[in-house]
Amino acid sequence: MTTSASVPTEPEGAISGGGTVTDRLVEANERYAAAFSDPGMDARPVLQVAVVACMDARLDLHDALGLELGDCHTIRNAGGVVTDDVIRSLTISQRALGTRSVVLIHHTGCGLESLTEEFRHDLEMEVGQRPAWAVEAFRDVEQDVRQSMQRVRTSPFLVHTDDVRGFVFDVKTGLLREIDPT
Repeated sequence: MTTSASVPTEPEGAISGGGTVTDRLVEANERYAAAFSDPGMDARPVLQVAVVACMDARLDLHDALGLELGDCHTIRNAGGVVTDDVIRSLTISQRALGTRSVVLIHHTGCGLESLTEEFRHDLEMEVGQRPAWAVEAFRDVEQDVRQSMQRVRTSPFLVHTDDVRGFVFDVKTGLLREIDPT
């Protein structure tokens, strides 16, 4: 299997023949669009599920979960934690677009396990303004999955909280391990 991580790279931000990584992405999109045909779907996910996961580049959620285009809503952020913005997205997903199930996926070796809220203090010292957001760092991935499940289950904005399940994805084996909410 070849991944972008295994392809020799040019100096940071550059691609062969000049340009930036963004230029490469735009070129790839042009090739994609040339062969694209409208699948005729609307924004409602076929499986009526929203997946909240970490933004980590090692997680290929569609492949890992056997999903196809149009199957789910995917909401990603650092750590896959349930923040106010995730609740906002889930609320729209459920109330306007018909999702009924929520799957939460954290993973082993997450970068948030090595950060603390001191990160915000350091940013404030560097830029002169304290971020309004919390880092949401954690030391125990299983406990953080439980906390995220609890945030979804107790949100007054969400109408479907009976099918909320949380998992830890093992980045070495590709397997999901379900976390008991209690």
